[in-house]
Amino acid sequence: MPTPTEPKLISGNANQTLAKAVSRRISMHRGQNIDLLDARVERFNDGEIFVEVYENVRGEDMYIIQPTSNPANDNLMELLIIADALRRSSADRITAVIPYFGYARQDRRAKARTPITAKLVANMLVEAGVERILTLDLHATQIQGFFDIPVDNLYASPIYALDVKHHFKDQMDDIMVVSPDVGGVARARDLAQRIGAPLSIVDKRRGKPGEVAEMTVIGDVKDKVCLIIDDIVDTAGTLCKAAEVLMENGAKEVHSYITHGVLSGPAVERITNSVMKNLVITDTIEATDAVKAAPNIRIVPTAPMFAQAIINTWSGTSVSSLFDHETLIPLYEGLYHSG
Repeated sequence: MPTPTEPKLISGNANQTLAKAVSRRISMHRGQNIDLLDARVERFNDGEIFVEVYENVRGEDMYIIQPTSNPANDNLMELLIIADALRRSSADRITAVIPYFGYARQDRRAKARTPITAKLVANMLVEAGVERILTLDLHATQIQGFFDIPVDNLYASPIYALDVKHHFKDQMDDIMVVSPDVGGVARARDLAQRIGAPLSIVDKRRGKPGEVAEMTVIGDVKDKVCLIIDDIVDTAGTLCKAAEVLMENGAKEVHSYITHGVLSGPAVERITNSVMKNLVITDTIEATDAVKAAPNIRIVPTAPMFAQAIINTWSGTSVSSLFDHETLIPLYEGLYHSG
């Protein structure tokens, strides 16, 4: 049942650019100004986080926009402390909008005596007072089951389907969607089905952790425009190697569509010097100056989708409607012109 008041937004310091963009989109949709809540999220001299909210939130439907990206621990603590502040201020419902869900790569015990930090973070969020999660492209979809609260996991593939159809409209017959490993086949297949393209796989075998010993291409990529699809690019070593292997197997061009541009260490330099023509990422993680300056990295906005998801959650309507790329056409009309 719809609430009588407007949704209220608050943000930590992780990605103020995205939070403000979401606020603007909701304001456009609602026909009134819906700014981020006036609050301060600061640190004491020893690094301890302090939060103070300057506006009344009693009985309000609150949305905290905060990815847990680098520095992951600081941004996670900001999220937890903001949630606690809102809960103690009698907010009616607290939804954590986490565009990039950190610690998701540790979702199981692959070896003895290792943690499952994705479950630990889930417990911490619930204990802090979060009652709903809204996120994008969880590294492992089963993480939704770590929560005993509703989790809406949006997907970047509907946005990327629009992007591919717009930027490769004259090359659609030559497109080959590529999964960079066997584990990412489902994600790559989803985009392949949306754009009506075939699917190929790069099978990688590691000699030791962090080192790729061998890569084999499964499928014929000769004279194809290859699109590598994945959820996270960190140091970009494996991604750049996969692009090289595809070119060695006769690919015409290689582009990559990766949801979360972690891009740590030498990643930007590797991508700039790689055989990839373009790396397309979303803005779930605040782009550094190096990322913005890179000639072959392009950023696609997620604010239109997140804003609509927040409105749908607030109004009690379907969030899963945003899984269909046709639904996103009017949201992204300014970026991808229909026809």
